[in-house]
Amino acid sequence: MAPRSPPKRVSISHSFTSFFLGFLIPCINAAPLGPESDRVIKLPNQPATPSISQFSGYVTVNEEHGRALFYWFFEAQSEASKKPLLLWLNGGPGCSSIAYGAASELGPLRVGENGVDLHFNEFAWNQEANLLFVESPVGVGFSYTNTTSDLTKLDDAFVAEDVYMFLVEWLQRFPHFKTRDFFISGESYAGHYVPQLAELVYDRNNDTTRYPFINLKGFMVGNPVTDDNYDYTGIMDYAWSHSVISDEFYHNIKQVCDFKELYWSTECNALVNQVFDIYSEIDIYNIYDPKCLINTTSSATANKIKIDGFKRVTILAGGYDPCYSPYSEMYFNRPDVQTSIHADSRGEKWVSCKDSILNSYNFSVFSVLPVYEKLIKEKLKIWMYSGDMDGRVPIIGSRYCVEALGLPVKSPWRSWFHNKQVGGRIVEYEGLTLVTVRGAGHLVPLNKPSEALALIHSFLSDEPLPNHR
Repeated sequence: MAPRSPPKRVSISHSFTSFFLGFLIPCINAAPLGPESDRVIKLPNQPATPSISQFSGYVTVNEEHGRALFYWFFEAQSEASKKPLLLWLNGGPGCSSIAYGAASELGPLRVGENGVDLHFNEFAWNQEANLLFVESPVGVGFSYTNTTSDLTKLDDAFVAEDVYMFLVEWLQRFPHFKTRDFFISGESYAGHYVPQLAELVYDRNNDTTRYPFINLKGFMVGNPVTDDNYDYTGIMDYAWSHSVISDEFYHNIKQVCDFKELYWSTECNALVNQVFDIYSEIDIYNIYDPKCLINTTSSATANKIKIDGFKRVTILAGGYDPCYSPYSEMYFNRPDVQTSIHADSRGEKWVSCKDSILNSYNFSVFSVLPVYEKLIKEKLKIWMYSGDMDGRVPIIGSRYCVEALGLPVKSPWRSWFHNKQVGGRIVEYEGLTLVTVRGAGHLVPLNKPSEALALIHSFLSDEPLPNHR
């Protein structure tokens, strides 16, 4: 996230056109799972087995401006008709849910280390749910707008509105899921996207005369950006406690910075930037794993990587590869891949994260804790999980955020176990569960895929995480 800029508040319009009425008319005849025009038959270099039911394409969210969001959907591997619908969003802002969530973390198909092959992910989350990935906001990945000025108006409210419109239209296209239990999940800056989308769905569910009902049951966020004060305090505390910065540097930050302030001083901004400069020596998102030494080429037409004199880092035990992002870019820039998933790059190189979105994004919401307070009272199921090796959105900051809610403890802090080892810690509050994943960084399903699958299983099934070996 960039240093603070003056806040810009954008109100959400509550007026909609009459096409919503069609959403409310029940299906009279049985319909196929989804439109055959969106079905993905097979991707290039996809493994022959197992078979995967998948769809992808565009959903228009604003006809007048020509805005459309790109999605990739995977039917659950078994008993799909009985399992919930789970939407996954990545953050940034500006990072692709296809590059990260779908192709590197929790989707059933992962891009291989050569950027060419796909491998079946045995820990894919579509074992537990029908899994829907969306590239949001417009301008990210394959999602687009025909109105350039839209890209100057992006903020949390804009994103929530577009994804809500996407859901309404997508459920029109896939009517089997209209009444299915619906959950939202995501990581990083999706810590803003997810609860605010949940709030918008909840609010509009209370006015079914004007809006379609979406069967929202809860949400789960990983290493989530939540509250600037607590998050940035956590970043500095974590950097000091994990020997990234010196005692003197840490004390200077404590004296100069007040992260509760809406605007930081010049001195504070300078110190914060120095912390990130220090972190550039290692992987801030996974501080004890190797830093990726591969860079993508700058050519818009190139689909290869260069090593720049360094030996490529090998994949570590447990499935973590710090160079996953260039691999995704190599694969999804292939014309045959784009054709197979019905995507249009519109003449641009597809990138995992778009800096222009991050640089122009209007950071108008500095805390989503009020959203948590509201939705906890409304009895939505809410989980927050955190890999404990992440320096960018560290567990310390997330604990500060949860403590600030002042919730009564339902089940005290304890270890949870996975494959006879401590998987992490868990504490259950009245209305919210906080879980840590031991040895994972910012992208928990990438670093600890088996543990992440255990988390989503527990979240969706209400089966508690094991408390003994």
